[in-house]
Amino acid sequence: MSSGTGTSTFVIRWINFLTILLAVGVIGFGVWMSTHHDNCRKYLTLPVIGLGAVIFVVSIIGFLGALKNNSILLWIYLILLCVILVAILVFTVLAFIITNNGSGHNVSGLRYKEYQLQDYSSWFLKQLNDSHNWEHLKSCLVKSADCNNLSRRYKTLKQYKLAKLSPIEAGCCRPPSECGYPALNASFYDLSFHPISSNKDCRLYKNSKAVKCYNCDSCKAGVAQYMKTEWRVVAIFNVILFVILSVIYFVGCCARRNAARSDSKV
Repeated sequence: MSSGTGTSTFVIRWINFLTILLAVGVIGFGVWMSTHHDNCRKYLTLPVIGLGAVIFVVSIIGFLGALKNNSILLWIYLILLCVILVAILVFTVLAFIITNNGSGHNVSGLRYKEYQLQDYSSWFLKQLNDSHNWEHLKSCLVKSADCNNLSRRYKTLKQYKLAKLSPIEAGCCRPPSECGYPALNASFYDLSFHPISSNKDCRLYKNSKAVKCYNCDSCKAGVAQYMKTEWRVVAIFNVILFVILSVIYFVGCCARRNAARSDSKV
């Protein structure tokens, strides 16, 4: 074996060793996400873990190809890595497009924002207005501690009014501010007060823990904002991953070309 081929093989081995470590890191990131979310909010963890597993398998193929100097395995490795790069690029672009719309609205006297469903992309509207999808999400919200913990965290009405609620807490645990219902504490509102708004969410809100505003568009908007934030985190992570894999792919192509040239001289 010529020195050029040996050098190229050595480079490819190290490249794949690094991608194996990268894949382990991606899988670890997915596992970390799963441990920091309840069972109803793990919709992003399986794709991340799956991506890590695919990168791991592809890296093993490349490593074995370099170890045994098998050109067929090396070509399979480069082709699969290219497919992964294209898939990451497409998903990332779509994620940024989907999450481009939607932002909160400031309300006088509140330290947090309120959200309106129509502000978000048509994809979010389609997913959240689907009755089957929303029934599943709603059951998860009812089981979660987002709304139930408000009265424990904010003992007095003053504390509650100064709170910085999350999008889900702001949209699902309370009626929209435009309804005008006076707050009695962090969990109850005076519903005997005639709402000053025609917003249908005002009629849908109930003080019951099982009802709250889970059927409201404001709740769907809060979930959309939550999903938007999560998707942005994953999209940014994918950008970093795409850059790293692109560099690895470029170096791998150069090393494979040098190895082919060395083989032709033998």
